[in-house]
Amino acid sequence: MTKPFHHILANNLVANITNFTVWFALTFWVYIETQSVFATGMIAGVYLVFTAAFGFWLGSIVDHNPKKLAMMGSSLVSLGFYVLSLAMVLFEPEGAFTNPYGWYLWAFVLLVMLGVIAGNIRSIALPTLVTILIPEDERDKANGLVGMVSGIGFLTTSVISGFLVAWGGMFATLLLALALTLLAFVHLNFVRIDEGRVESAPGEVMPPRTVDIRGTIGVIAAVPGLFALIFFATFNNFLGGVFMALLDAYGLSLVSVQVWGLLFGVLSTAFIASGIIIAKTGLGKNPLKTLLMVNVITWTVCCVFTLQSSIWLLAGGMFVWMLLGPYAEAAEHTTLQKVVPLERQGRVFGFAQSIEQSASPLTAFLIGPLTQFYFIPLMTDGAGADTIGSWFGTGPERGIALVFTLAGVIGVIVTVLAFNSPQYRKLSAFYARGSDDDAAGGGTPAASPA
Repeated sequence: MTKPFHHILANNLVANITNFTVWFALTFWVYIETQSVFATGMIAGVYLVFTAAFGFWLGSIVDHNPKKLAMMGSSLVSLGFYVLSLAMVLFEPEGAFTNPYGWYLWAFVLLVMLGVIAGNIRSIALPTLVTILIPEDERDKANGLVGMVSGIGFLTTSVISGFLVAWGGMFATLLLALALTLLAFVHLNFVRIDEGRVESAPGEVMPPRTVDIRGTIGVIAAVPGLFALIFFATFNNFLGGVFMALLDAYGLSLVSVQVWGLLFGVLSTAFIASGIIIAKTGLGKNPLKTLLMVNVITWTVCCVFTLQSSIWLLAGGMFVWMLLGPYAEAAEHTTLQKVVPLERQGRVFGFAQSIEQSASPLTAFLIGPLTQFYFIPLMTDGAGADTIGSWFGTGPERGIALVFTLAGVIGVIVTVLAFNSPQYRKLSAFYARGSDDDAAGGGTPAASPA
């Protein structure tokens, strides 16, 4: 694989460390300050609403501009929002951050989240750079390296976040974020990337630079079963909103913030191991089959990893999730990189991000209050405690645990249905007989230039 690609991976690692640290630290810190599951659920919802809302627009930025310029721009925007967030920390009115319903806290969350969301340009640009820089038969392995970089980011930031929050709160977190964001910007400025972009000749009329949702939908519709893949990922994210809203609250109910952050760091070695394995072995002839098999395993684990109040049981389940997660992401990216023409990939990845993430806010916004006001009472002194409390346990964290178990059961059922669907068979067949030339040539409407 080419040297520029490795530089880009290293640069994205720094950016991931920055944004993951801010994200983890904000969630940890708000829960500690407010002791509110409702607040952590709302934070997850705000993040996912922004991700869904901006996906189309960020994808069009990636398609219509040099990828390097788009990534550098994302660093500058993040830098600006982190500066404003730090100012709010410095000038905080006394006790403003302890009120989970106060405007000052949520204005701060808004600024921090916008800084993190600006980094999503990188998550859209990176798979398009895999298409540009890596030969088609090596892209699944390259996508494994991308997953490994995400894992290293999780490993580093989860440990850093826990100790940063315990030591210096969001002040220390934002100082680190500013330094790392600036570092990523400066480094990327010196990386040379040949994207093969064709400049317009004098007098030539180029297509308008628009988000073009209608054209993007046409590209996706031209590939049999591709909408089904996106909607399957959307449903997974619908259930995944449970994790975004409740995992930190559940973990912090069992251990201290330092231990929780350290545990996340240790378990994140599973991301690294997974990335290394994919980079060596690839995903097999049918990445879609790999994707669904991974989902069967992970949702089965979700059914059981909170059955008892045990940090070891939770850690074991999280390790399996982290080990197999990069397989699912790499499988989806590898499929899209093969069946979607390059000039449309930014918008298709952005479209997929918007649609897939649009489900999670609904879960995150609903599940926090639902858990707080229904499942926790249900398993504390309600009918659930009377019915299954003798073996499942009782109390607030058992209410959170029950939500995870129910999400796992639903996930297994939906994945089995997807395995037996005609859309799965059609997309698998299209992938097997297709090639980059087929996708970019005159065979389908997907070939029309942006």
